[in-house]
Amino acid sequence: MGPIKIILSPVAGRGYGARVEPELRRLLKAEGLAFDLVRTARPWHAAELAEQAANDGFEIIVAVGGDGTTHEVVNGLMAASKDGVTGILGVIPVGSGSDFAHNIGIPPDLKGACRRLAHGQTRIVDVCQVTIPGHPPRYFDNTVNVGFGGIVTLEARKVKWLRGMALYLPVVVKTVFLSQAPRVTIETDDQELALPATMICIANGPREGGGFFCTPDALPDDGLLDVCIVREIGRLAMLGLIPHFMDGTHVDREPVTMTRTRHVTISSPDDLIAHMDGEMLCTDAHRIECEIIPGQLRVRC
Repeated sequence: MGPIKIILSPVAGRGYGARVEPELRRLLKAEGLAFDLVRTARPWHAAELAEQAANDGFEIIVAVGGDGTTHEVVNGLMAASKDGVTGILGVIPVGSGSDFAHNIGIPPDLKGACRRLAHGQTRIVDVCQVTIPGHPPRYFDNTVNVGFGGIVTLEARKVKWLRGMALYLPVVVKTVFLSQAPRVTIETDDQELALPATMICIANGPREGGGFFCTPDALPDDGLLDVCIVREIGRLAMLGLIPHFMDGTHVDREPVTMTRTRHVTISSPDDLIAHMDGEMLCTDAHRIECEIIPGQLRVRC
């Protein structure tokens, strides 16, 4: 195995990232791995460190954090790729959600993730590009969620100590009473829909939000985006849908529509609130465009 760069977010998982560093170092050494570990110091620092690591010739660049840390490292790798495939992404999940790690089969525990890094295989998966007019394109590895999911992310940022489902489930229930249904036009490869929508989840993997299977049949290597559209719905009905999103049984229920596409555009005269891989994407956009880039990312898993 070639040289490994470890990029650790000390603030991931409400500070859990900083607390596990000594044990992480011990486990990596126990696996016989030679590595260089650096801590992030500010937002988007992980992207800068990942791009530099790829340019410096590190074969494997490991995101130690949550979905936000992985998201930044993916963007750094894409910046270094110059339209090719560069570096191998490793993930050690210590964040609040860590949905991408789950979706590609990385164990959730520190010891299991380190062992997988040392003894796993390299898998080729898709990456997705998102564009908002007036902003440079960015990349996501898992989901963009417009509407309900965006508001959940805004509310989750107010909670300082909880992680995982203990964080997201109460926030989801709270968001039921906060969310609205903006008027949107959704354009995919083969159709155009105009409707009020409570939520639009555009996904490369099945799970988001620490345990909600919004797109349960999504595969990160099939060259397609899975899209879950929830049309305008009353609050009590939305509460009733939440358990179904937790096990992926909502797909055949009203008012849910599922589709697959390579490209999707969402436009609205209303403000669009959205997250991307668990981090805020926008709060006042009026057009969001997403496109799949097949086979662009190598992952150690």
